[in-house]
Amino acid sequence: MSVEKQPMGMELQPTGLPASLTYLQDLDQITIKQKIEMLEVLTGFETRNRYAVLNKEGQQIFFVQEESSLCERCFCAPNRGFQLHMTDNNSQEVVRMSREFKFCMGCCWCGGGCCQMEIVVESPVGRVLGKIRTGTSKWKAHVQVYDATDKHVFTIWGMCCPCQTPCCKEDLNFPITTPDLSQRVGNIAREWRGCFVDCCTDADTLRLEFPVDMTLDCKMLLTGAAFMIEYYIFEMEKNGNGQ
Repeated sequence: MSVEKQPMGMELQPTGLPASLTYLQDLDQITIKQKIEMLEVLTGFETRNRYAVLNKEGQQIFFVQEESSLCERCFCAPNRGFQLHMTDNNSQEVVRMSREFKFCMGCCWCGGGCCQMEIVVESPVGRVLGKIRTGTSKWKAHVQVYDATDKHVFTIWGMCCPCQTPCCKEDLNFPITTPDLSQRVGNIAREWRGCFVDCCTDADTLRLEFPVDMTLDCKMLLTGAAFMIEYYIFEMEKNGNGQ
């Protein structure tokens, strides 16, 4: 079920963002739920990912669809380039997230340099809000969030073993902190899907939490960071290339 009373139209607000995004102003949490693709379940064929963005009541507030190369999805899925088109419930694109194809894996110990993965977040299309980049580490993957001026605003660390099994049923948490790691400002969690779902599909559910008074630009950048974690960490895990 879609949310009611979502602002309509693509007219820009004083923030420079599309009107539909103002719905996020009073939210402190969203859930990003990947759609189960039956073709992928039955054949293992890597299809384009689709996601519903939900509020706490489980109502759809946005929809995200991947645009990517069939060849890259089939032969180098974790590294593939893509564009993620986020649309409102009026089917108008309000955010675009783009990542270029990288030949190298970009795993935690070589997450920087030429292997660095980067997602560019635009809203509206053509106006860059900032970028999400992978960073280097000896044992845990992490990403860094930069604003439109290329200022480092958030750091998100993963864990040593980002896996869930019948013996590891806890949600996987990725704390969002200030760049110096001194203050925690939010969290991204991959929710435990249950044994049956885990066996039948690789569709993920991510829960993003942030302060209700955070700026809309930052909320959208953290949404981009959630998708970076989804593709950078869990797509590798799905394809047998876990870190």
